[in-house]
Amino acid sequence: MAQTGDVQFGNESSQFFDLGKAGTGGSEYPDLKAEFSDIPHERGTLSMARSSDPNSANSQFFICFQPASHLDRQYTVFGKVIKGMEFVDQIKKGTGSNGEVSEPDKIVSLKPKN
Repeated sequence: MAQTGDVQFGNESSQFFDLGKAGTGGSEYPDLKAEFSDIPHERGTLSMARSSDPNSANSQFFICFQPASHLDRQYTVFGKVIKGMEFVDQIKKGTGSNGEVSEPDKIVSLKPKN
């Protein structure tokens, strides 16, 4: 397995790189217990992705590009984009039921914030 905190399948420099598996979730850490709230899934909301088991959130999250009230009280909301949503809007969006993205955007460099 990759080292703790590493992106496994979506990292081109990793021995585990497999774009077909990128974004499928899972990690060496235990799944999280659901923490549903009355916070609505509106534009900019960050929420934990999961399988059909409400207590299966682990390493994947999603950002709502538009209101998604059908997700309210079904997925764990943990944050909201409060600045820079215009940059989030530029991320290539997926299609289909699982949001698969062909030729996804990549982070080519990352400058740590001081």
